[in-house]
Amino acid sequence: MRRPPPRRGDRPAPSALSSAVRMLARREYGRAELRARLLMRGVAEADADAALDELARRGLLSDARYAEAVVAQKAGRYGRRAIAHALKEKGVDEAAAASALAALARRDEVDEALALWRRRYGTPPADEREKARQVRFLMARGYPMAIALKVLRAAGAACDDDVA
Repeated sequence: MRRPPPRRGDRPAPSALSSAVRMLARREYGRAELRARLLMRGVAEADADAALDELARRGLLSDARYAEAVVAQKAGRYGRRAIAHALKEKGVDEAAAASALAALARRDEVDEALALWRRRYGTPPADEREKARQVRFLMARGYPMAIALKVLRAAGAACDDDVA
């Protein structure tokens, strides 16, 4: 006769290290975010810190690698300012964030904002209300007002050239 599988309450709680490894197997995490998730699961602070130290020693946990992944994911859809804010919110080490954001310095933010604007709108605003809406969209994506206005000026000039 087969025994039923043990109920969840009957099993011992997984160790902090095994829980962290399972989470890292799904996607990259920053140290602060992974620590917060372990603490939410009821892992003691000392155990969580020890597990995170061990993972970092093994090279499985890296704020620099996490920051690079976030930058790669958000580049082209968000401005430098929004990406920097996202990294700060996730508790990424400032040095790792600055290193990852350095890759964005080589890109032209106006061209990226223009490409984003073209994907979203494609035609210049018909009136001031639409212009304000498009500027707000670009600013919500982390582009400064100056870049948003440059994009709309460039888009208007490009569309004027198409008509002529």
